[in-house]
Amino acid sequence: MAFLVLVQGYALFVESLLPITQAAFVAVIVGTGAMTGAYLLEHRVAAWSARRVTGETESHGGDGKSKS
Repeated sequence: MAFLVLVQGYALFVESLLPITQAAFVAVIVGTGAMTGAYLLEHRVAAWSARRVTGETESHGGDGKSKS
């Protein structure tokens, strides 16, 4: 989404890079990619967050030291 903001800002201040129809097509592709990525990564982010909340060090023996 930040990419689209930068392109729009450039188009406003310098010159248009794409016609409006092509810009809309790029926006749909970027939006679809972001939506697909969020859907596919949602369970991983939730599991990572749950590990952080419960305390990741407990799974290493509970001594409070990282074993990495």
